Amino acid sequence: MTREFASVGVVGLGTMGAGIVEVFARNGIDVVAVEVTEAALERGRATLTGSTDRAVAKGKLAAADRDALLARVNWQVGLEALHSVDLVIEAVPEHLDLKQRIFAELDRICKPETILATNTSSLSVTEISVATTRPNQVIGIHFFNPAPVMKLVEIVRTVVTSAEVVADVEGLCARLGKVDVTINDRAGFIANALLFGYLNHAVSMVEARYASREDIDAAMKLGCGLPMGPLALMDLIGLDTAYEILDTMYRRGGRDRRHAPVPLIKQMVTAGLLGRKSGRGFYTYERPGSPAVVPDEQTPVSAESTLDAGARGIAKVGVVGSGTMATGIIEVFAKAGYEVVSVTRGAEKSAKLFEAVKTSLNKGVVRGKLSEADRDAALGRITWSATLEHLADVDLVVEAVIEELSVKKALFASLDEICKPGVVLATTTSSLPVIDIAMATQRPADVVGLHFFNPAPVMPLVEIVQTIRTSAETTATVKAVCGELGKTGVVCGDRSGFIVNALLFPYLNDAVKMLEASYSTADDIDHAMKLGCGYPMGPFELLDVVGLDVSLAIQRELYLELREPGFAPAPLLEHLVTAGYLGRKAGRGFRDHTRR
Repeated sequence: MTREFASVGVVGLGTMGAGIVEVFARNGIDVVAVEVTEAALERGRATLTGSTDRAVAKGKLAAADRDALLARVNWQVGLEALHSVDLVIEAVPEHLDLKQRIFAELDRICKPETILATNTSSLSVTEISVATTRPNQVIGIHFFNPAPVMKLVEIVRTVVTSAEVVADVEGLCARLGKVDVTINDRAGFIANALLFGYLNHAVSMVEARYASREDIDAAMKLGCGLPMGPLALMDLIGLDTAYEILDTMYRRGGRDRRHAPVPLIKQMVTAGLLGRKSGRGFYTYERPGSPAVVPDEQTPVSAESTLDAGARGIAKVGVVGSGTMATGIIEVFAKAGYEVVSVTRGAEKSAKLFEAVKTSLNKGVVRGKLSEADRDAALGRITWSATLEHLADVDLVVEAVIEELSVKKALFASLDEICKPGVVLATTTSSLPVIDIAMATQRPADVVGLHFFNPAPVMPLVEIVQTIRTSAETTATVKAVCGELGKTGVVCGDRSGFIVNALLFPYLNDAVKMLEASYSTADDIDHAMKLGCGYPMGPFELLDVVGLDVSLAIQRELYLELREPGFAPAPLLEHLVTAGYLGRKAGRGFRDHTRR
């Protein structure tokens, strides 16, 4: 039988602390809300009042329930007010010495059976607990922001936290309607350990002028379905908070360079560019605390513009290839009004490709997304061919053949001889160096990467990959074409993984390492990222969908190019691929492995 908590205390009434107060009061628990000064107390009261008033205005909370909720909160200055509560949760800034001082005072003030909890997101719960004479009753209860909305709570036990305390807190989380994951005391726990390496990597891309803030954020939202891009999320979290979390994880987590804060973060913090809270971070906001982004004259670091040059006119497009990607690209261009020449190896492949495109367009008609007239017009714009010579008069060629460098280089050498001067030659490679393909021609300035995502008719993102030889005019041309296709084109340099894969797959690899270390289960890790970070899929769900072999191949490429030790493929991933655990396509993946 788990313990019933009649009253709880919350220390620190910033955004997170006030949210935690609301969570408890919403669920019928009396709360003593404590701050260090009257002014801070009033700010906390205003935060709670504003949140509950908005809930009433949106019809999510009855006015009577709001009044009852507010009546359950006892606002007090000073820790002495917590002498009789059953549980205290500390939610003050992430400074170990500050938290230790508070816990030492709570140990003196609170009754012997009171559980002392910290909402820390990165500091050692163990180091906090030793400031007390009751370390067995100290635990981490890590809520996610905004606490009233986010379902996840990480329960962090130390090596001496009693099993009864863990069980009592797990029962409390269930009463609050939260989903809890119980884990050991390790830097970053689950969510932050996986999230902040990814955020730090994104900042390094901005710092290196590899891609713009807007393109990085758009790539991860549109390419991965994330609720926010990494740089907008950094602004929401606060760059000062992000720096402290990364620095703590680096020092406590084995000094992994992926968690060493990118110098740009410290520079921005020093300059007062803290994100939304200060009104400016990676983006500029209407006012401090506002979510509304406004145009700015300059950014801390911006990718150099390559789009100032004029775009060439594109009317006729050639698509080379016969696979699923080629099918989707042909459909996308034909529906957008372009004349398309499809080139495959032989009449039989052309016939199959025609049927595939026609079938896809028919589905659009059935679903009401396309009229029969539009379907017929799109099909009428496509010319089917078995020879590259039919590309002599096109304005743009998009290659979508097998992902082998020798094959692509040979094809581009042939296109160089056949196509007229000024034609843009694009490769859809997702992993090969575009410059290697470009240098197979005598016109590398006209060669660019156009990485469509599968399925091309559905996915709104295209990565535009420019090499050091790609002309500004070529980049501007394909950027304009992407707009005509209804796609968002994001521009980046010619580096392994481009934007999406370079940020996504190290995160997935980190999740495998976490599982490999027996720190948590695949289910809990997936829950943490879906419920704590709003990801559409957990990392292991996504790995099974993508394919473990595909993930391993991409991670190896990233490691070989960047030589970052933290990018080395997790041995567990390599072993599973060797054993035939490839994910959904093989009928067994991480789910089957973890449930054997």
